[in-house]
Amino acid sequence: MINLYSTQIETISLHRVGNKNKAEGLFLSEEPFRLNDETTGLLKEYFFKPFREKEENYFKLSNEVDVEFNELYKMASDIFADPDRTHANSKKIAKHLFDQSNHPHIKSGEVYVAHLTGLLLDNVKVDAIGIFKSELKHDFLQFEEKGSNLDIVIQQGININKLDKGCLIFNVNKEEGYKVLSVDSNRYDTKYWLEEFLGATALADENFYTKNYLKFCQNFAKDVVLPAEDKQQEVLFMNRAVNHFAKNDSFEESNFLNEVMENPELIPEFKHYKVEKGPKYSVEDVSNFNIANKAVSDARKKIKNVINLDTHIQIKMDFIDPESAQKFVEKGWDEEKQMYYYLVYFNKEEKS
Repeated sequence: MINLYSTQIETISLHRVGNKNKAEGLFLSEEPFRLNDETTGLLKEYFFKPFREKEENYFKLSNEVDVEFNELYKMASDIFADPDRTHANSKKIAKHLFDQSNHPHIKSGEVYVAHLTGLLLDNVKVDAIGIFKSELKHDFLQFEEKGSNLDIVIQQGININKLDKGCLIFNVNKEEGYKVLSVDSNRYDTKYWLEEFLGATALADENFYTKNYLKFCQNFAKDVVLPAEDKQQEVLFMNRAVNHFAKNDSFEESNFLNEVMENPELIPEFKHYKVEKGPKYSVEDVSNFNIANKAVSDARKKIKNVINLDTHIQIKMDFIDPESAQKFVEKGWDEEKQMYYYLVYFNKEEKS
């Protein structure tokens, strides 16, 4: 888990990278940019806001042969070894990005390379390299006094509320390819930033396994529990699954199945489904791992806990107290109306 509140920008370099396919150029600044209090505050908000809002999916720099052959890895290692070489390496980083800018959809833009200190990663203070790119330009209005009139001047600039692309390379796990976070607001060139420029692959850590295992469980609930039982049991299964993760520090699959799977006949179905679908989520050989609390919280927000009925009525289950959803909601069949019904027990209505 990251905390960027106390992060300091020690040095930053600005360059412009064009689209090589369109014969656009590469502009490299001779010196680092000189920061002041105003620009520092604005840039920190511009750079870091997407990372505070985005789910933490970590990557690592990699290469098919060895991470030492990853171009960005070599430059990052040189910066971490000697921060005074940040600007010299920022030019190499900009050139490397320019070399990947071949697809006609890739937009030219400004590239910012920063050496950062004071970041908290899992409550440990680390330094990092930030690489950010602004691409989309927006029209905005300026106003000038001309004699006795106020005139409108149309100019173009970037929206500092939306970073187009960015990554943070943390100075940890060097041998494995460092620990990396990436954001990309534009979906027209997804391979360009993450795969071709960064050369990054997913980092199989506790966050990765927690998130993927819960996604796997969610699809098991939809594909197996729902057809075998009903929507209520699908919701309750995921309710129990999320709460099992929330109250444990480590995951052990047999304990999980014994606690969460109320219908023991579905346990063999779960194991078969894992063999069949597990590779899609990289959990086919995973049965033990440490649980990442942040990933559980993120998953809880995304999991649907609502039963939608064809009579335009919704029943929302409570993920905080899974027992209440089962104890106070009953499903039945009305012979006279030839319809299913849900019976909900309660003491009083709560004020919204």
